[in-house]
Amino acid sequence: MKKIILVLLVTMSVSLFAQKEIKEGVISTKVTMSSDNEQMKAAFAMLGDLSTITYFKGNKGRTEMDNPMAGKTTSIINNDTKETLTLMDNPMMGKKYIKQSLKKSEEELKEITVTPNGETKTVAGYECKGYDVVTKQQGVELKIKMFVTDKIVAQEQYSAALGGKIKGFPLYMNISMNQNGMDMDTIMEVTEIKSESVDDSKFDMTVPEGYEKLEMPNAK
Repeated sequence: MKKIILVLLVTMSVSLFAQKEIKEGVISTKVTMSSDNEQMKAAFAMLGDLSTITYFKGNKGRTEMDNPMAGKTTSIINNDTKETLTLMDNPMMGKKYIKQSLKKSEEELKEITVTPNGETKTVAGYECKGYDVVTKQQGVELKIKMFVTDKIVAQEQYSAALGGKIKGFPLYMNISMNQNGMDMDTIMEVTEIKSESVDDSKFDMTVPEGYEKLEMPNAK
């Protein structure tokens, strides 16, 4: 009985801590990709388990994904300067970078619809509000079911790409898209949140030596 009480006390303390507002720390996220297309299923199986680490501090964020098949991808966001830098070290493509502005034109904002759906979901101890989002990236329509908490003050690429239409940090996202006739779903779920000090060097927007600019197609 004493062990059960101890576990309950620990669980309660974690839950209470999780509801506190956090402005600096590290977030771990599990990523699951699926498709009804057999080729894509095989490709996802080869990738194996995916996860990301997000470092955040005020208006800056850095998300890292490292995978033996896909290589290492790092996304850095600075909401003060409205810039994002993506670094890709890919076994097939080599070292490439993309530097973009977070500023959205009125036309781009019109293509983003955000609708509260009235749903709630508890993720990593946080109660989150549900939103249905429709937007476009590189000409591909994305439908996103997003559960957001206002207790995490952080920057990340998905909410930043919505032009400020959602306030808070998404702890769970189901992203649906159709590309070249193939339906694909990506589920991103936060598994751990740690409040800790993060060094400013994590958010340096300088492109490292050896990286070449990747030109993105102007898709409509």
